[in-house]
Amino acid sequence: MADLYLATTVSPTLHAALAERFAVHDGNPPPTTRAIVGGGQMRLDAAMLERLPALEIVAIHGVGYDGLDLDALRARGVRVTTTPDVLTEDVADLAIGLMLAVQRRIAANDALARNGGWKAPLGRRASGRRIGIFGLGRIGTAIAARAAPFAGEVLYTARSAKPVPWRYLPGIAALAAESDVLILAAPGGAATDGIVDARVLASLGTQGVLVNVARGSLVDEPALIAALHGGTIAGAGLDVFADEPHVPQALRAMEQVVLAPHQGSATQEARAAMAALVLANLDAHFAGAPLPTPLL
Repeated sequence: MADLYLATTVSPTLHAALAERFAVHDGNPPPTTRAIVGGGQMRLDAAMLERLPALEIVAIHGVGYDGLDLDALRARGVRVTTTPDVLTEDVADLAIGLMLAVQRRIAANDALARNGGWKAPLGRRASGRRIGIFGLGRIGTAIAARAAPFAGEVLYTARSAKPVPWRYLPGIAALAAESDVLILAAPGGAATDGIVDARVLASLGTQGVLVNVARGSLVDEPALIAALHGGTIAGAGLDVFADEPHVPQALRAMEQVVLAPHQGSATQEARAAMAALVLANLDAHFAGAPLPTPLL
């Protein structure tokens, strides 16, 4: 069987299915590795590629690929696949859930009630607010569709204006300035690294809420902590972080922050569909057939 390197953990079901097809390596990949499977947070640079002369395909268990050196992979002729569409609805659901949880203090009130308390500070009405979405790809569009029925207005920033019923703004600072809630749904990478900085957070304002279901790299985390501490913004709902799985203690200590351990696609349905698509891409590659969802 061909050697396959498992770069990040996957479900036991997917691991077993891979083991039926490949010689799976969970530790250091041997030079004979022909396939790599990993989540969207995996890292694969030119130096690692030098150690893997037999590599043919990288199958990402997710939609993020900012940790991959695509130029080096392309130069080597290595195929890359992702699992788009099958996790879109679940990530969008979580974005709305985080937004509601922050504004209605759901996590803080749950902890209060569990500890025998009853009298809680007032939350904030979620309906009628201006919701800005940074990144209007598949996930951003799904978030906007969910937000539209109860939002005062849906705004968005993307690479260019799109034929959608929501208002386009040309940059994230302008988007933040006109939004009550800023939801991040853009890819990671050099173009978006630290794009939510102190200036953007100040534009969001003292009643504003930040929700991130994209990548931790989009947010200047020290600036976010300072903004939350100083009341520059009102709260945040975060599913992703700069140095996962590390979540800064400062964020864990704030009750105006709702945290999730990178759970955007973590439903039984999405993970099963993602695993099936990883296997379908690998099977197609080694059978010499067209890939179902190629990135490269």
